[in-house]
Amino acid sequence: MELGDTTLDHVTSRPLWLSELRLVLPDRVLESASLRIEGGRVAEVREGPAPHPDLHCAGLTAIPGLVDLHGDMLEREVEPRPGAQLPLEMSLLELDKRLAAAGVTTAYAAISFAEHRQKGQIRTEERARELVQGVAGLRTGLLVDFRVHARFDITNPRAAPVLTELLGEGLVDMVSLNDHTPGQGQYRDLEHYLGFIARWRDQSREEVEARLQERLLQARDVPVAWEVVAEVAQLAAQNGLRLASHDDDTPAKVELVHKLGASISEFPVTREAAQEARQRGMAVVMGAPNALRGGSLAGNLSALEALQAGLLDILAADYYPAAMLQAAWTIAARGYLSLPQAIGLVTLNPARAVGLHDRGSLVPGQQADLVLLETSPRLRVVGTLRQGRFIYWAGHKMLRSAVAAW
Repeated sequence: MELGDTTLDHVTSRPLWLSELRLVLPDRVLESASLRIEGGRVAEVREGPAPHPDLHCAGLTAIPGLVDLHGDMLEREVEPRPGAQLPLEMSLLELDKRLAAAGVTTAYAAISFAEHRQKGQIRTEERARELVQGVAGLRTGLLVDFRVHARFDITNPRAAPVLTELLGEGLVDMVSLNDHTPGQGQYRDLEHYLGFIARWRDQSREEVEARLQERLLQARDVPVAWEVVAEVAQLAAQNGLRLASHDDDTPAKVELVHKLGASISEFPVTREAAQEARQRGMAVVMGAPNALRGGSLAGNLSALEALQAGLLDILAADYYPAAMLQAAWTIAARGYLSLPQAIGLVTLNPARAVGLHDRGSLVPGQQADLVLLETSPRLRVVGTLRQGRFIYWAGHKMLRSAVAAW
């Protein structure tokens, strides 16, 4: 295989034995083990060296490929600065490479169906349509299994028809309900909101405050059409898609979205909301950067606080994919969870939450998505495989022969 051959329409049937790995399984760590890949799947796992090794991996650790349910990077990749729009194909290919290098093998690009039309904003429902269609047109040639997470802004009256159309065309893989109206959810603290948005958009506080008043008036004059929200939720269910809720702040909000069919609570902003989600059997997702930094940029619930309270199931990239692996590894190193449990936050747990039962663990029968790591002197991805084929290689000397052969 050439590393530039990104098409995974066919998978090589030639077996590949990885020998002498430190292998992270769902319930334990094998300090010296071997793994056989055949037909794009894990065919066998055994302790000790392989009988006929193709690749000696002494000193390397293998974990499953990371599964990211919420990555906000694509919109910013297309428009890295306000008004600087770059070609979608180039932007997606560049992001694809970055994800593979971070060990991500399944990525849900979180695309916003919000209405932000003022200067310096990149989110509209029509821009969302372009991005969704762009991903659909390019996905078979990508390194990573790229999927679409449609962030349905329930306050945007123009979003529902566009999203409904894309759902009907089978171009969406996950839906979340979003409401970024200031004064609730992520931005329930208006003072914090004004300061944060002014810094983020490089605008004066007066400009942000004027826009805030416009949004609050709009929220008063154009109430959320909950019957439309329910229709979108029902359509997602009919298409077999998981429904998530974003930035839940109260138990009452969690109760409402759960009744609409939500099985995932993304980035709950209070401990009470996370507790309600857990009691209702919803998977709780927090941002990996939040966990790695030790707190929320918006002053909301800390991912580590949720973890210590037993209220965290999944870590997502949010805005920085490299944080997923680093956060999970740090959680294990600090003793919050065992290494298999911590790695499960970014592999098995997210895969199961969206019904992907063919990946997320390195056991026989699973898709051979895996990441090869150096763990000393620092944690580093040296190789990423998807369906048993290398999609990223950091030049590690042990992997040269395998990359040349496969």
